[in-house]
Amino acid sequence: MSAAGVREATAGAECRFLMEDDDGPVGVAIAHPDEDAAEAELLALWVHPEHAGEGISEELLERVASSLADRGTRTLRTDVPVDQPAVREFYRSHGFAPRGRRQGPEGNEAVFVVDVETLIRG
Repeated sequence: MSAAGVREATAGAECRFLMEDDDGPVGVAIAHPDEDAAEAELLALWVHPEHAGEGISEELLERVASSLADRGTRTLRTDVPVDQPAVREFYRSHGFAPRGRRQGPEGNEAVFVVDVETLIRG
């Protein structure tokens, strides 16, 4: 995705964070609270491959969680294709726990949830 495409994807989201350096976007997170705002869905979490391992995903998750907590949202959820064990492990390692499965647009998905306070570093 181009730098302009990343910026465009974040422009209309209610809860969005875009991290950039001098060369352009290095990470993005997009979440959307449910209608009752008790829970939100993490729609996207992306880090440029050249910046993997630099803590960007952790910072983005913390920013999303803090923003959601300020709105009264308690739970963040995300869907992960069941055929992507590394992605499931990533979310587990960040405090997400499996809630169940659902049939999504890409096939069978595992639903993971976390209390937003778990993602906020003190």
